[in-house]
Amino acid sequence: MSDSVDRSTKISLLKEPVVKRVCDALDKSSDRGWRRLGEIVGGERRLRVSSNDMEMCSLKVLELEGSPSRMLLRLMGERGCTTGHLMDYLVTLGNTEAVQCLKTSALQILIQPQSLALISGHNLRLSCHAVGKSPVQYQWFKRHEEVPNCSSPDLVISPVHLKDAGFYICRVNCGDTFEFSKWAQVDVLNVTRSYAPGQSYHSLEGRLKLAIQPQSQQLHVGEALQLECGAVGRPIPRYQWHRNGVPILNGTKRKLMIPHVMLDHHGRYRCEISSSSERMWTNEVDVVIDDFYAIGGGCSELFLNSVPEQLYATDKVALLIGNLSYRNHPQLKAPMVDVYDLTNLLRQLNFKVVSLLDLTESEMRNAVDEFLLLLHKGVYGLLYYAGHGYENYGNSFMVPVDAPNPYRSANCLCVQSILKLMQEKETDLNVFLLDMCRKRNFHDDSTPNVVLRVTANIVFGYATCQDAEAFELSSSGFTNGVFVKFLKKRLLDNEKITVVLDRVAEDMGQFDATKGKQALEIRSSLSERRALTDPIQPCDSADLAHADSRQWAKAHELPESMSLDFDCGAQIKLGFAAEFSNVLVIYTHIVKKPEDMSFCQAHVTDFSQELDVDPKEMNRETPEETGIYLLSSSLPQHCLYTRLSSLQKLREELVFTVCLQVTFPAMDDDPVHWTKSINIGKPLIARLDLHRAMRRNSCLQTCLMPHSPSHSPCHSPRPEHCLHLHHGLYQAQDHSRLSPLHHAYEHPQGAVGGSGDSYYENLSRCHTASLSSSPGRPSIPIEASDDINELQTVFINSLQLQQP
Repeated sequence: MSDSVDRSTKISLLKEPVVKRVCDALDKSSDRGWRRLGEIVGGERRLRVSSNDMEMCSLKVLELEGSPSRMLLRLMGERGCTTGHLMDYLVTLGNTEAVQCLKTSALQILIQPQSLALISGHNLRLSCHAVGKSPVQYQWFKRHEEVPNCSSPDLVISPVHLKDAGFYICRVNCGDTFEFSKWAQVDVLNVTRSYAPGQSYHSLEGRLKLAIQPQSQQLHVGEALQLECGAVGRPIPRYQWHRNGVPILNGTKRKLMIPHVMLDHHGRYRCEISSSSERMWTNEVDVVIDDFYAIGGGCSELFLNSVPEQLYATDKVALLIGNLSYRNHPQLKAPMVDVYDLTNLLRQLNFKVVSLLDLTESEMRNAVDEFLLLLHKGVYGLLYYAGHGYENYGNSFMVPVDAPNPYRSANCLCVQSILKLMQEKETDLNVFLLDMCRKRNFHDDSTPNVVLRVTANIVFGYATCQDAEAFELSSSGFTNGVFVKFLKKRLLDNEKITVVLDRVAEDMGQFDATKGKQALEIRSSLSERRALTDPIQPCDSADLAHADSRQWAKAHELPESMSLDFDCGAQIKLGFAAEFSNVLVIYTHIVKKPEDMSFCQAHVTDFSQELDVDPKEMNRETPEETGIYLLSSSLPQHCLYTRLSSLQKLREELVFTVCLQVTFPAMDDDPVHWTKSINIGKPLIARLDLHRAMRRNSCLQTCLMPHSPSHSPCHSPRPEHCLHLHHGLYQAQDHSRLSPLHHAYEHPQGAVGGSGDSYYENLSRCHTASLSSSPGRPSIPIEASDDINELQTVFINSLQLQQP
């Protein structure tokens, strides 16, 4: 087998193109594919491919571009499988296509041409080198036309001109065999300063260097806007234009072109320039749009609309809370996805974001206190809440995960009370996005007494109308609630916040699945054109701003990655990532494994009981297996992953053990263990000690209303009284099934009518108190379709009326 790669090469060292071709051949074959290969390999004691391993491989089909074959080859490589072994297995399997992928081609391109950007007048050199069993010849093409007089491995144009910009490719010929190189893009910048003509490109050492800065412009409505920037470097830089701090859709070229500008195109523009290892920004420039109207053949002009004065925030702060794992009420799914998506969008708008999941009453109150510490004069404050809730007498109440059943205002947080505290901070914009039900709570007869100041800076976006429910889309998929599904498509719009919400309301109104059941309601006293995209102009008090930034940073400090060396010669990388402000991801990766080891793996264990970590979901080989669905694409591969939630409950520093498990062939593969104790302090939100019993009284005093009971009926000596109140109303209903649209945010037991309302009752997010949460129901999220029409059809067709 002389034409094959070295049989002793470990398959973990095979080049990526080879691995990809082998995996493609195995993934697409049904009878000679990865499953049959796993059965063949499973009979080999040294590789030990078990049924659990095969199940893990099969789960890869649930991932975007996931490959079961790649997972199988990875497992085989970690257990010492060589290319020779793999070749023998593939021959036994009878997959000739996969076998050919492992054989050396008669022609191989060793050096591919690289894309680059350079200055007009410099020297261009593109290189392509190949080896073959006979002499090789080269042909260079620009797009589909051959470059004349160029048959060498190096394409040289000296000097290069603007007309030479474009895409190039090389054809390498070896006898009857030929191969094409990768495409290389050449961008030529017209710069008359900063660089001397004739200077070699290589003097730039391949690093990015800014060559063209955008220039400020003042235009009339209808004129063309063109902003240009440019950088030189290898590989070719990537561009992303921003306006008022927000990325511009499709603004990914060196030149930003708007053929006919309107008034709302005014603002501050700059471009982010990046490569695989570097990032830089151009200067920020002003684009001013004037609106003039010509009268009398253009002899005189009447100024109709001046450009609005730019409004600023001294800072932008957001608190996002998603409650889904309720102890005494139906559990939810969408709040986790909703909070995650809004966190990413608000960060693009330069908001300081604290995102928290599953908070108890005291934790919610303390989180609000910390949120208030970040507010001061001129700040934009935004509070988003997703979870169970209700509304009485015009006041909205957010329900913590530990609220009793039924609950009253004493167990919940009043949104209007939080607003009152925000007003005292003299904020310039107060936005509340409440993704919860607004049904009446008949167990709460308290009369709130919250006196708000008259201000023109308040905006409420209710996910549903008064005395109505809010919905989340329930399926085997992983998707948003109805409100956020449409909100996230509009949130980055550079419009007044009320205009953004108006458009969300229009979009929701076209969604047949909830038409007539849920409609966005907007309440606003906003008198200025305040937008979430407004830029930040820090306040005069630098000390105050610095203190606020330090307070916010406490909730986002991650431990630094560390390298662990063990006496056996193995080296482990221990890394950390944040999925939410109170959810930490720990991953371990084998950096160095001595040759005499047949197996090496690092686990984390011995966590504080306060975190309530399930050992079955720790140290898994894919993020999804441990519940890390949202962050999985940005985590490094080939690691073991562990997800720690509820960090706000951590009272002491986080100490755990890293256990290294290895086997040696000389010791009959009996496992040997080494351990190291690791202390990472208090990560993320744990530094703020939200677990303490409402250490500040500001939120507590205003949330407890004068007429509220001091405790819930469920705290009385006879808790069974709670279930007896409306037993007759629900005892005949069948709650064994979950409908495709179900309650996201609960109203308390008895808050809806009798059997005549049961249809809508089971469609909404407001589950009744007796509705089972189906704890045994599997809930592995899978990416849901973005096709609105498809979702409408699926959900509407699957609605089921539950008879009382």
